[in-house]
Amino acid sequence: MNDPTTVAPALEAVGLGRQYRGGWALRGCDFTVPTGRICGVVGPNGAGKSTLLALAARQLDATEGELRVFGKATGTPDEHSRVSYVAQEKPLYPGLTVAETLRMGRELNPVWDQEAAQQIVDQGELRPRQRIGSLSGGQRTRVSLALALGKVPELLLLDEPMADLDPLARHQLMGTLMSAAAERGTTIVVSSHILPELDGVIDHLLLVQGGRIRLSGDLEEILEGHRLLSGPAGGADLPPELVVEQRIGGRRATALVRTGEPLDGPWESERPSLDELLLGYLRSPADLPRTAIPANDEKAA
Repeated sequence: MNDPTTVAPALEAVGLGRQYRGGWALRGCDFTVPTGRICGVVGPNGAGKSTLLALAARQLDATEGELRVFGKATGTPDEHSRVSYVAQEKPLYPGLTVAETLRMGRELNPVWDQEAAQQIVDQGELRPRQRIGSLSGGQRTRVSLALALGKVPELLLLDEPMADLDPLARHQLMGTLMSAAAERGTTIVVSSHILPELDGVIDHLLLVQGGRIRLSGDLEEILEGHRLLSGPAGGADLPPELVVEQRIGGRRATALVRTGEPLDGPWESERPSLDELLLGYLRSPADLPRTAIPANDEKAA
C-alpha cells in the first residue's frame, strides 16, 4: 500500500478559473481529489463541469490559478500516458472500423489491455468490421470507453459518459468502471446529471454550481455533516447560517441543514441520501457559503 504522505493527489486545484469570451466558466475553485477514489462531479447544465474535466485533461489552459495532476501543474509526456479522457463529443475517426480503432489504441499506447477493451466492445455486441461513422451514440460511447480503459490509466476522466446509454448498458459499464477502480486503484472522475447512477458508486464528491465549488470532499463525511429535518410548519426557527434549503408543504416543513449534531426544536432528524443532499443544494441559491470537507488521507492510500 502506498504511503499517503508521499502520494500526490490525483487532482489539486488552487484558485482555478477559466474565462471564455462570454464570461467565466469557473472561478476561484479550490479542491482536492485523492488518488484511488471514484469522484462524482455534479451540477446543473452550464455549471462548469465539462470545463473542469477539460482542464484536468490538459485540453484547456487555466486563465487563473492552477490545477495539479499527480502533483504537476503542467502536462508532461509521462502524464499523458497516465491519464485517459472521454469527452462528451467522444471524438473518433468515422472511417475506421471498430477493430481498427482498437488496434490504433494498442499501437499508440505503451501499455494496453486488449482484454479489457474487447470486453466493453463485446458487451455491446459490436462487430469488428463496423465503421465508427455507422454507430449509434451509445455504441460510440462503448468504443470511446474501450479506448480509455484499454490504455490502463491511473486517472480516468469521464464527461457525462452514460448520457446516451440505455439502463442495462449503464449498469454494465458502471460495473466495469468500479472493477477497474478496485483492481487497479484507478482514480475515476465522472461528471453526470443522472444523479441516481452515482449513488452507491462514488466515494468522493464535487458539486459545481455557477462556476464555483459548493461542496467538495469525502462523500461519507459530507453526508454525515448534514441532516434532513422534518417537523410542523411554524416550529422552532433554524439558524439561518446552517440552512441549505427549507420547504413548507401544508402543515409540515422540511429542511436540509449543514450540521451533524442534533438541533433544538420539534424536528425529526435523519441523514440525507445523496439524492436529497444534491437536490437540496441545486434548488438553493448558489451564493450560499461553500462547504469543504477535508479529505481522509488514509482512504487515499
